[in-house]
Amino acid sequence: MSPLAGALALALTLPVFAAPAPDPQAKDVEGVEVHGQRIQKASSSKYTANLRDTPQTITVIDRNTIDGQNLLSLTDILSTLPGITFGAGEGGGGFGDKINLRGFDASSDITVDGVRDSGLYSRTDPFNLESVEVINGANSVYSGAGSVGGTINLVTKNAGLNEFHKASIAAGTDSYARVTADSNFVIGESSALRLNIMGHQNDVPGRDVETNERWGAAASLAFGLGGDTTWSLNYLHQEDQNTPQYGLPFFNGDGLPGVDRGNYYGYSNIDKQDIELDSLTSIIEHSFNDKFKIRNLTRWQQVDQFSLVDAVQGTWCLANNRTPTGATCGATLPGNYSPSGPRGYGRDTRNTTIYNQTDLTTTFNTGAIEHNLVAGFSILHETFDLDVTSDFRNPNGTNPYIAGLPQMNIANPDHIYRGPLNRTLTGRTEGELDNRALYVFDTLKFNEQWQLSLGARYERNEGKTNNAVVVLAPTTVGGALPAQPIGTITGYGVPFKSNDDLFSYRAGLVYKPVENGSIYIAYGNSKTPSKASVNGSCTAQTCSVDPETAVNYEIGTKWDFAEGRIALTGSVFRNDRKNYKVADLDNPANLSGLQQLDGQARVDGVMLGVSGLITDQWAVYANYAFLDSEVLQGVSDRQAGLGLDYTKGDRLTQVPEHSFSLWTTYDLSPKWQIGYGATYQGKIWLTQHSATNVNGPLTTYGSYWTHRAMVNYKINRSASLQLNVNNLTDEDYFTRIRNNGWATPGDGRQFVLSANFAF
Repeated sequence: MSPLAGALALALTLPVFAAPAPDPQAKDVEGVEVHGQRIQKASSSKYTANLRDTPQTITVIDRNTIDGQNLLSLTDILSTLPGITFGAGEGGGGFGDKINLRGFDASSDITVDGVRDSGLYSRTDPFNLESVEVINGANSVYSGAGSVGGTINLVTKNAGLNEFHKASIAAGTDSYARVTADSNFVIGESSALRLNIMGHQNDVPGRDVETNERWGAAASLAFGLGGDTTWSLNYLHQEDQNTPQYGLPFFNGDGLPGVDRGNYYGYSNIDKQDIELDSLTSIIEHSFNDKFKIRNLTRWQQVDQFSLVDAVQGTWCLANNRTPTGATCGATLPGNYSPSGPRGYGRDTRNTTIYNQTDLTTTFNTGAIEHNLVAGFSILHETFDLDVTSDFRNPNGTNPYIAGLPQMNIANPDHIYRGPLNRTLTGRTEGELDNRALYVFDTLKFNEQWQLSLGARYERNEGKTNNAVVVLAPTTVGGALPAQPIGTITGYGVPFKSNDDLFSYRAGLVYKPVENGSIYIAYGNSKTPSKASVNGSCTAQTCSVDPETAVNYEIGTKWDFAEGRIALTGSVFRNDRKNYKVADLDNPANLSGLQQLDGQARVDGVMLGVSGLITDQWAVYANYAFLDSEVLQGVSDRQAGLGLDYTKGDRLTQVPEHSFSLWTTYDLSPKWQIGYGATYQGKIWLTQHSATNVNGPLTTYGSYWTHRAMVNYKINRSASLQLNVNNLTDEDYFTRIRNNGWATPGDGRQFVLSANFAF
């Protein structure tokens, strides 16, 4: 049974349908209104003030905004926000969500309900999400080690005392089919059960081969709701069967001429990405009185991902018998492509997380000063297991393609693999990470105009990486058969360990000239050890290096107008990466290639936002980001002193200077609503200067616009129809760019019609 068929069968067994019919009269206010109730605070209990009075840029995308634009993955959701870009899935890190936030890598800075979710996999569906929060700026104090540019927090659905039953069935172009159901049952006076299911399949719009299939189920059981003691138990299971997207050859800032957007240069009968996610969360909360409560969250989570990929990498020989870089083609014929590694490259990973966090929340006064304080501790244990395999092998594990894989025609690639298939182990890595943290946050209210927010975090971060010794070539004894076959593990090397004490903090002063407005100034830092995530590498050259430091300076303002119907936000910030690891290979005293913390980079920026109801019928949600990035020093102090810092003054790669997003809806009548969305990404830099290109031009990728449209017809109070058009103008653009390698084409135009029911 297919994932979609199984999910549909499960949906039909529910007593009623699920997924709210989007109500044309229901307004989305800054993407932070849920069922008519505006979100006042970030979801994490560590935030001790409401959003308007929190001295930090926090963007919240709620369920209505996700559904209104038919956003189907974390990448989809984040792509509607300015200043965020995505990296290519390669380089030994595996395939999954690679996110660049405020100019810095945030791939390991994803949390779920405030709990770190550092595994590298694709978060493909928001069916169990209530909202997504993007916390901008150096942020270790809230989310732990890392968070140089910020944190992305996924807020999951929970059972409550409002009974509802909702469903949605959708179909569209590119074999799109989707069913969701979401029912909340009130059991007695203080208990509830929420059941949430999803089944989905689609071909990737504009592409000939890639497909996505998945199904998921989630349950939330809560007791004691409305009382002093509550307990909720939440479980999530999701399975994916996807084709990993590596896309098209990309050189010198663009795709190759004459390459069709739908071409596939991997092997369609081989490539796969299978994901299985299980997560079990317990949350117990007890209120002793109105001013003091305790909360404990415990989670076990396991993510298995197997990816078998054939990256778009190798020699591309153009008609003039030259490669795109101008080199000679060698044995590759004109108009052909000679694939090279990674091909038939498998990565079988398992990320397991056990987490426990306890928070104490209290309000009290010291004289005339009012305190809203949270203190707590957390314990985290993560393990990571990775088997690296090669499928294109002979039965004895030897490589049949020493002379190279068969060539493909560039214009019409043959993407069917017909050679030997024998999965052979080529590497194994085991990782562990233990993190123990103590933290305290306090908002001190001096009077109606002045508030001071303070936070501090101490954590002990201990990581270990261990690599197996694997036989990679035939070995014989006296000319006999191999004594140890290829793929045999003969032992493990010396574990690489990283043990660090980290201290991070944040302070923000808020001035409220009136109740509906705030002006703030804030400062915070982040600490990034060599092993900040369980799947991150830690080597002999990096383990002993002190943690990297980044700081964030921010001045901003937040205002609500028209009785809270319109919100305006603005901030000016500087994100300084004070030091990061660089090599000093020219130093005679450092022949082993140890790293130094001499690198420095900076992003100065402005973020502006407007959201809310312009009129009773017209809602607007728009954001703009300006990011001015710069490498302050890209080599060691010694090399910089010798005049060898060629990257100094260059822009950071993958960082757009200007970016903009808009989503707006208008009620034509009580039954008809229309919506329009636009996203603009400005030019990004793909390369920096080097010893072979000291002063020459740098490769860039140009700006582009994408557009969305929505029409919703409300049949009655229980049913509606919604038509979504993604990439309305069928814009050709690239994302997840690996310069002089490959890039993923953005999704082509797609039409989706949804029937939504609510009872």
